[in-house]
Amino acid sequence: MEKLLEIKNLNTSFFTHLGEVKSVRGISFELNKGEALGIVGESGSGKSVTMMSVMGLLQENGKIVEGEIIFNGMNITHAPEKEMEKIRGNKIGMIFQDPMTSLNPVLTIGNQIAEGIKKHLNMNTSEAIKRAIEMLKLVGIPSPEKRMKQYPHEFSGGMRQRVMIAMAIACKPELLIADEPTTALDVTIQAQILELMKKLKEKMNTSIILITHDLGVVANLCSKINVMYGGLIVEKGDAREIFYNPKHPYTLGLLKSIPDPTKDSKEKLVPIDGYPPDLLNPPKGCPFAARCPYTMEICMEMPVPSFKIGENHEAACWLNHPDAPKVNPINERREDNATR
Repeated sequence: MEKLLEIKNLNTSFFTHLGEVKSVRGISFELNKGEALGIVGESGSGKSVTMMSVMGLLQENGKIVEGEIIFNGMNITHAPEKEMEKIRGNKIGMIFQDPMTSLNPVLTIGNQIAEGIKKHLNMNTSEAIKRAIEMLKLVGIPSPEKRMKQYPHEFSGGMRQRVMIAMAIACKPELLIADEPTTALDVTIQAQILELMKKLKEKMNTSIILITHDLGVVANLCSKINVMYGGLIVEKGDAREIFYNPKHPYTLGLLKSIPDPTKDSKEKLVPIDGYPPDLLNPPKGCPFAARCPYTMEICMEMPVPSFKIGENHEAACWLNHPDAPKVNPINERREDNATR
């Protein structure tokens, strides 16, 4: 398959009055054309910062300290702003987390969608409006001609998110980045938005990166999953491998926090005890060691390499070392829970 995006040893930091916050610490991954990748992890794990680095939208105190971002064969790591303006909204579309704050409250929906179309596709106003109406139809907004003249506050949360998707795909981007696209939406609307993204991927062959804290959200959309924690990718692989054969205790913790509809409704969910690491002073060993029920001395003292589990499956956990105990506590615990 043809490679679309390649991240090589990306390190992104924020420089504050307290010191350097190392938000992303040497991550690497690839995305092929037409693929959907899920990046999961709790708040502060580095998911959004990774994508803001790709988009060139870091805050003023944020900086890519090391690494490379290759998009469609072009190194855009430190591309000038004028160059990034040609890519953003055109080659790469982004759906931001909160549609109410991402949409301009004093401009009509039609003006906001048409603006990007005119800029990137060199269309005149009437052509851009026609294209904007087509986009609103595509994302399932009824009476698009009428809705074009309305303002964001006249739309529900789910409809505003559909507008954001329409804006993001209006110029037929090769890559669509969705940052928590279902946050603050009820379950029914969440399912509709995810189904819409799935259909768009199939129709337009758009590559998708879905950022979320919820593994359940990526289950039906993504073929690959990266699990991030403490600014690192602690596990990555095919979706089936991550869900049915997790090899990092943090991934297992995320899976155990999802309610299982096939089990007794009174069954208690198991939280992950403790707090995320302080990225002003990151731990020298595994970032999850302080919260992990299987921590060994080596976990606290040495950085963890990524161990290859299978052809498309890696995990940065010392339990996967060839000399680790033959009975893997991760699998053992999963089996125990399955028989309860």
